Amino acid sequence: MTNDIQIDYAKLPSHIAIIMDGNGRWAKARGLERSAGHIEGVKSVRRITEEAARLGVKFLTLYTFSTENWNRPQDEVDALMSLIVSAIERETPDLIKNNIRLRAIGNLERVPSYALNRLKKCIEDTSHCTGLTLVVALSYSARWEIVEAVRKMANDAISGTLNPENISEETISEYLTTAQMPDPDLLIRTGGDMRISNFLLYQIAYTEIIVTPTYWPDYSGEEFRANIAQYQSRQRRFGLTGDQIETT
Repeated sequence: MTNDIQIDYAKLPSHIAIIMDGNGRWAKARGLERSAGHIEGVKSVRRITEEAARLGVKFLTLYTFSTENWNRPQDEVDALMSLIVSAIERETPDLIKNNIRLRAIGNLERVPSYALNRLKKCIEDTSHCTGLTLVVALSYSARWEIVEAVRKMANDAISGTLNPENISEETISEYLTTAQMPDPDLLIRTGGDMRISNFLLYQIAYTEIIVTPTYWPDYSGEEFRANIAQYQSRQRRFGLTGDQIETT
């Protein structure tokens, strides 16, 4: 890849979602503890967040910690929670400086109170920002999200505030944790694995997907721009034919 990657700023993806994978494998390949990979991965978060903000992307959602990750060894879970929140706190002044707003989605009730309170403070401190919205998917699972949405809709139907006959795709979207956000235009997965891993299952129905073998700690702003350029080279048909798209 070279520095002359051409991006059409008029066709930027409004919302980019990233499955940040490969921290542990990056560390193992270097004979390091897995925690070293997670620490190095934080640098990539900052690098890609700043690049997304500079380009003018509106939403960047990072798959930070899944509900399945709670099943990892307790010492790794504790280290990850501490690392995630400490990194967010450390970066908050720069988020504000770069006009980046922080949001969090997921089953936050499972997050330890010491971490959750600090996270909420960072979210509050950036709430006035109007540029890029950085969405941290923390203790997140798409199946959990859909179950929660169905439960809330059922309760509203019982209470009479929701007519089941009026439920539409848009209604369901309004009950998801990503309400008020556009669906991702582009999903990037680092680390080479060809799976979605329970991430934004409802929202990515027509999302363009790019998988790179690059481990997350090595993922650069240059490759990020190249992935955006690759996205822009595709024809998004949404069930139509290519000819139909070209005549619209």
